[in-house]
Amino acid sequence: MASKKDYYETLGVEKNADFEKIKKAYRKQAMKYHPDRNPDDKTAEAKFKEATEAYEVLSDDSKRQIYDQYGHAGLEGSAGAGFHGFSSGTDINEALRTFSDFFGGGGSGGLGGIFEEMFGGGGRSRRSAAVRGSDLGYELRLTFKEAAFGVKKQIEVPKTDTCKTCKGSGAAAGSQPTACIQCGGTGQISRSQGFFSIRSTCDYCHGQGVVITNPCKTCAGHGRVKVRKKISVNIPAGVDTGSRPKISGEGEAGIKGGPAGNLYVIMEVEPHPLFDRHGDDILCEVPIPFTTAALGGQIEVPALRGKAKLKIPPGTQTGTIFRLKGKGIANLRGYGHGDEHIRIVVEIPEKLTREQKSLLEKFDKETSDRQNPKTTEFRKKVDQYYEK
Repeated sequence: MASKKDYYETLGVEKNADFEKIKKAYRKQAMKYHPDRNPDDKTAEAKFKEATEAYEVLSDDSKRQIYDQYGHAGLEGSAGAGFHGFSSGTDINEALRTFSDFFGGGGSGGLGGIFEEMFGGGGRSRRSAAVRGSDLGYELRLTFKEAAFGVKKQIEVPKTDTCKTCKGSGAAAGSQPTACIQCGGTGQISRSQGFFSIRSTCDYCHGQGVVITNPCKTCAGHGRVKVRKKISVNIPAGVDTGSRPKISGEGEAGIKGGPAGNLYVIMEVEPHPLFDRHGDDILCEVPIPFTTAALGGQIEVPALRGKAKLKIPPGTQTGTIFRLKGKGIANLRGYGHGDEHIRIVVEIPEKLTREQKSLLEKFDKETSDRQNPKTTEFRKKVDQYYEK
């Protein structure tokens, strides 16, 4: 299998290039090798996909950092890359979606402007009528355990989809959209005022250049229909509240053949009765009897993957923290697991029998200041304060 080309070399930029240089280099490559500019040219299509893949990585700070440190192998091993990334078998549609995201902001940098640059012409290009679908967000609530170990969920998303009856054209079967008689299919109207010619959007076809005289009955001529689509989502181990994995092409359907938007699944993780999460680490407060704290012993503590044994040294105080290495949450990027931290809380009995009180009073009389160094030190500080 042939090795992948260096991303910086693909875009023709230095390794210290900033975002603007990377963006400018990608624009140049995308313009040159876009499939619509090079029909049936597999070499150009491959170069277009390579440039888009390089831009996807180098324009993302976290992906770029991994690539700079580990190269292509680092990205392939990243657990988080499964939601959105490229492989040697990347579909051209994914590259076109990225291209559409890049140029889809409207204005001079939008799709209309870029297609005028690609195909020339002063009038409105029919291709510019294609509009990318909007992105969608879906809030998904997970249990602590589902987020920690990963889970497969099926969600139902209300969205628009391309009409299957007319395949998005908006026209009834056997008919086609016709050129607008008012603008002649350009989508724009020219009006002369003295020496000047003013161009404006055609109000009859709303700038589309075509009108539908026989609309599709399924979608009423819109080319899109409202649906509730069931989508399977693979949630990797390690996600947390605020994580937003992207599912490409599952947003709103595009208009007039435009690509679909993306779906962002926004995570909200429920709290756990035993564990508090801090990044990839977890914290668990464990109460122990004061006798165990004083004498020491071995206790069982809860862990994500079953119970664990923990040795308590004699004289353990409240607030002492023990670390169980590798017992925490899986790292989303595949860098092992965090740790579990056990914070000890020494529990004092609330009700004592007469015999217990007697034993403790005897114990207190036989206890020296050296055995309670913190108490002794505190009293000294108090005395010093009032002596001044």
